[in-house]
Amino acid sequence: MSWPKKLRFLLLYLVVPLPLLGFWAGGFYNFITVATLFALIPIIDYVIKDSYNPAATEETHLLQDHFFINVILFYVPLQIILLLAGIFLISHYSLHWYEWLGFTLSIGLITGGGGINLAHELMHKNNNFQQMMSKILLITVCYGHFFIEHVRGHHVKVATPEDPSSARFGESLYRFLPRTIIGSFKSALHLENKRLMQKKQAFFSHHNQFLWIIGAPATIAILCFLYGGWAALLFFLGQAVVAFVVLEIVNYVEHYGLERKKLANGHYECVSYRHSWNANHWLSNALLYHLQRHSDHHAHGARPYQLLKHHDESPQLPSGYLGMIILALIPPLWFAIMDKRVLSYRKENCLNRPRQ
Repeated sequence: MSWPKKLRFLLLYLVVPLPLLGFWAGGFYNFITVATLFALIPIIDYVIKDSYNPAATEETHLLQDHFFINVILFYVPLQIILLLAGIFLISHYSLHWYEWLGFTLSIGLITGGGGINLAHELMHKNNNFQQMMSKILLITVCYGHFFIEHVRGHHVKVATPEDPSSARFGESLYRFLPRTIIGSFKSALHLENKRLMQKKQAFFSHHNQFLWIIGAPATIAILCFLYGGWAALLFFLGQAVVAFVVLEIVNYVEHYGLERKKLANGHYECVSYRHSWNANHWLSNALLYHLQRHSDHHAHGARPYQLLKHHDESPQLPSGYLGMIILALIPPLWFAIMDKRVLSYRKENCLNRPRQ
């Protein structure tokens, strides 16, 4: 892979400072991150597509190139610094309500779109340090159970009715969000309890991962309150809510209406390239580290982002994820555009399921 292609994965670092620049400028400039992500980038996505796949001869070199993992690991302390800066600013400066809203939204979009996404990449690594970095990122957005549920739950049950993170055909985002947020937490709790029972370890013991999942964010919240009072606490919790809601909206987009067939033996067909929506838009794919090549990720969960491939046979989104988030927030518009694509997919695969 040429250096220009590699350097695109540094573009996220141009977006990370935007909330602080908006705060410095003041007023409605606090929404500059929101405008960049949901206006400017979708326009660029509309113009520039990217279906480039690395050649088989490149794969060994790409796997051995430390640039790709270092780009991700360097982000972890950067997010911590960003949050500490946000807590400091919120605690020491008086803001109008709309300035607070814009700043908190902006930080949450970074910690969600950047932080949770990179935590997702790291949790799939077979490396204890990298998995620990994933947990640290998730702690900062109060969503540590995602570490358990995503790999051991979502990847197993994706595109089935048993998966709380797969949106059903005809299900609006606003019906999906409470179902997935509550369902994912319950699923993670069940999976962790099952793991502890298999290892004959007590639920109320240091072996239980829910100790850090709940304890670490609670500790941060208490420290925020002690340092900056309600202003700091509400900011920390507010950015966390924005971050994990962004994650779940993306989950809604990624699998909406796609289903695996149930076989005669009661099991579901294997996950294939046709069970996730893909987007081959250059800029959003660079910012999201190929998360939008999602079908390849589900078919090859351990494959690092630099090797993920675009597949023409996968169902294709009309826009990158940032544009699709806007559509998802407006259900009539979402259904008008996406239901046709779902029905076309089902016709090709001889499926006929009713809307929810």
